[in-house]
Amino acid sequence: QVQLVESGGGLVQPGGSLRVSCAASDTIFRFNAMGWYRQAPGKQRELVAQITLGGSTNYADSVKGRFTISRDNAKNTVYLQMDSLKPEDTANYYCNARAVLTDYWGKGTLVTVSS
Repeated sequence: QVQLVESGGGLVQPGGSLRVSCAASDTIFRFNAMGWYRQAPGKQRELVAQITLGGSTNYADSVKGRFTISRDNAKNTVYLQMDSLKPEDTANYYCNARAVLTDYWGKGTLVTVSS
């Protein structure tokens, strides 16, 4: 069973930056794509950013130009660099790994953007 462990969440002021990490217990080469989703209170979970095995990326319109997803294959880790954070970015951020037949999820890390 693959485990995904997120870290790096916390409280940050509007306009600030934060980087969250997702460490996988297995090689991330086994996944077709890895991504970050978020869920704010009372809202549905939404895709924030995704990176494929080949390195292609896609982002939600709301974070384009502010967030950057990257991967370190040697460390089996995926990162989400978040800049110019806004209060509406406040949410639990979940790591996702997409295999052929299964999706794996982390338990989430809370990001709060507030002054």
